[in-house]
Amino acid sequence: MRGYMEIVQVMHTARSAVIEIKDGGRHFTKKPYTVKLNGADYGTTEQTITSLFGLKPDTDYLAEVFDGGEKLGETAFRTDYEFVTLDVTKFGAKGDGEHDDTHFIQAAILACPENSRVYVPAGIYRISSLFLKSHLRLELAEGAELRAFTDRAKFPIFPAMIQSYDEQDEYNLGTWEGNPLPMFSGVICGVGVEDVVIYGKGVINGNASKEDWWHNPKVMNIAFRPRLFFISGCKDIALQGVKFCNSPSWTLHPYFSDNLRFIGVIVENPADSPNTDGLDPESCRNVEILGVRFSLGDDCIAVKSGKIYMGRKHKRPSENIHIRQCLMENGHGAVTLGSEMAGGVVNLTVEDCIFRHTDRGLRIKTRRGRGKDAILSNITFRNLTLDHVMTPLVVNAFYFCDPDGKTKYVQSRDPYPVDDRTPSIRKMVFENMECTNCHVAAGYFDGLPEQKIEEIVMRNIHISYAENAKCDVPAMSEGVEKSSKRGLFARNVAKLTLDNVNIEGQTGEAYEFVGVDELIK
Repeated sequence: MRGYMEIVQVMHTARSAVIEIKDGGRHFTKKPYTVKLNGADYGTTEQTITSLFGLKPDTDYLAEVFDGGEKLGETAFRTDYEFVTLDVTKFGAKGDGEHDDTHFIQAAILACPENSRVYVPAGIYRISSLFLKSHLRLELAEGAELRAFTDRAKFPIFPAMIQSYDEQDEYNLGTWEGNPLPMFSGVICGVGVEDVVIYGKGVINGNASKEDWWHNPKVMNIAFRPRLFFISGCKDIALQGVKFCNSPSWTLHPYFSDNLRFIGVIVENPADSPNTDGLDPESCRNVEILGVRFSLGDDCIAVKSGKIYMGRKHKRPSENIHIRQCLMENGHGAVTLGSEMAGGVVNLTVEDCIFRHTDRGLRIKTRRGRGKDAILSNITFRNLTLDHVMTPLVVNAFYFCDPDGKTKYVQSRDPYPVDDRTPSIRKMVFENMECTNCHVAAGYFDGLPEQKIEEIVMRNIHISYAENAKCDVPAMSEGVEKSSKRGLFARNVAKLTLDNVNIEGQTGEAYEFVGVDELIK
């Protein structure tokens, strides 16, 4: 064997596995490869993160990767033990696209013992909300679709704050855009569960449209719109391979949950669908987002930690988030932090990803009033390819969200006293980024005058503009004018380091700095 390529096993269940092909590609491999399992042809792949399905439990496997007849690398693994399989059709589910199969599938989930799986064969299964339980393996076969109803009467309601009997504490079930508010339960929903894997080649379809969930989307109708996948207070949860589409609101929304893996899934919503963010970890810890493809109508990934009430009360940041080998397309922001992040975002790394046709690459949205716990710290973007991204980097401390968003307190560029309402942005590092066909600006950093952005490092970054660059606003705040092919703007930054940063094709000055204390070139 003349192998030279590292092949790594990422995860496995009793019936599936994921391998990573490390040929230097970002999301896509540099060329197609053939995969063999135990010497038999499995198929070809062009994905650096490749899922393998149809495996047997408790079995040794050798996965080999070939370029033509040349073997490039291999990895060995053993699938997990499995006790029994519960086929949902044996519980009464019809999968005919007409009957309500919710109760039959729920019965299979509740009856499933540990070390077993619930199996959904090919068919269209109409459902409202399915509730997960601990130690569950749920497989959606190729051709299987869980298609949600859109009748509000079929969905349970999660109340917002429920006061404890002794009136000393409270239980939060419902949430909407960072506040404790009543919501419909998710199409796939988990509360306080652990050790769950949902995997397969199937589809979970929210079935939303402008005739139902997307009509008057900001108005509460009985309760706020459900998420397609919602978990609260959970841990050790993994999604692998499944396609999620047409979500009523945010697509994947883990809430106050830990140890989460999103691997090789697809998130797809129409470009004009309202607030259908792809993946919004909110006050979550230890999150791996690997090999995911996003195409939707809002932010691809939006990391959050509550609006003012939840952030101040719980002081629980989203932290230790690793985003790698993903493809973000057609969203407002590829990776957004905020604006509901009063608990802070700490230790976030984005690397080896592709951003295409998004409004922004990184988009930080914060403002006065978010509070002293709204700390952004250790944010790293590296080894990224951006194409037709309007503005690759935006950090905006004057984001005009909420009813008071356009008041003088939020929007004034004059310094205010630093107090319990003042957020902070600490160190951010951007390196090894190739940005082509940009439109509005190379980067727009706008910090608070009373609490400047502590440090920005830009290293090995090349930015070029599209031939017919658009004239638009790089950041949503008062006093920011439309600019066509503007360069790099920085205001109220304590330390800015530019190392091999090249901006070509802009009109006017490439750089405009206001209130930058220390500039290193």
